[in-house]
Parts: sequence; C-alpha cells; structure tokens
Amino acid sequence: MHNLNIVLVEPQIPQNTGNISRTCAVTGARLHLVRPLGFEISNKHLKRAGLDYWDKLDITYYDSLWNFFVRNLGGNFFYFTTKGKGVHSNAEYPDNSYLIFGREDKGLPESLLYANPDKCVRIPMRNELRSLNLSNSVAIAVYEVLRQWDYPDLSREGKLTKYEW
Repeated sequence: MHNLNIVLVEPQIPQNTGNISRTCAVTGARLHLVRPLGFEISNKHLKRAGLDYWDKLDITYYDSLWNFFVRNLGGNFFYFTTKGKGVHSNAEYPDNSYLIFGREDKGLPESLLYANPDKCVRIPMRNELRSLNLSNSVAIAVYEVLRQWDYPDLSREGKLTKYEW
C-alpha cells in the first residue's frame, strides 16, 4: 500500500480546503493542515465542500511548519510552487511522498524553497498569469502521483444505472 500525503501550509480559503479534503477522501490521501488556518474547521463553507466525506478523512493538524517537519521525519517532500524549476510530472514520487502547498496569497516560504531546490516543482502555466487555484493544483498533483503508482486501490471502471454495456 502506498502512502500519499497532502500538506496545506496555512490555508486561507475554506472552500479550497473543503475541495482538497474531498480529493483526499476519494483518493485515500492523508491531509495535513499546518496552522494558523485562515478559517475555523467548523466553517460552513469548508464543510459544504466536503461534509459528506469529512468522516472518511485521515487528517492531522500541526501548530507550525517546524512542528510538521519534526513529526514527519523521513518523508519524501515535494514543494509545489510557481517558483519551481522542475515540472511536477517529471518528478518521481516514491512511497510516503508529501506534496506540500503554501498559502493561497503567499505560497511557501522562499527560505524553504531555496534550501530544497531539487524538490521544488511547478505545474506549467502561462507566464503572465499568477497561479492556478489551490484546490485545482492539489488535484493535478495528486492524480499525477497516483498515475505513476498505477492508481492503487482506486476503482477504474464505472457502471451505468439504467443500462448494461
């Protein structure tokens, strides 16, 4: 079994975190939230985006980014950033990968990126535009990792409700 971890560092928009929690629930990825959060977990917008999946989440909270790293020694960390030089789909994601995303308004600390240049990856986009929505970026990243892992434990086939194939 593979372990995929999604880390949100100081997320600010509850709808993004709700959508990301739903992505984690349907794919089996673990969600890690690093405080301070820009919202309360009980926020109705957060729960509206992922309420029916909230009980299916494996979620851990941290008081700081330092606390996250101390508690997850030995993880394979990948920093998703518009400042990355590597393309996300060119990276190879081993088991126990942590896909780390920064705040919607500021991203990850540049000191962290500077210290880990080979682990900074970028989702390609047009230069004149700032960035993708955080929940879209997480979904793209998660499914790239799962594609590389051959979609472990995920259903690959749907079924019609009124007709048979």
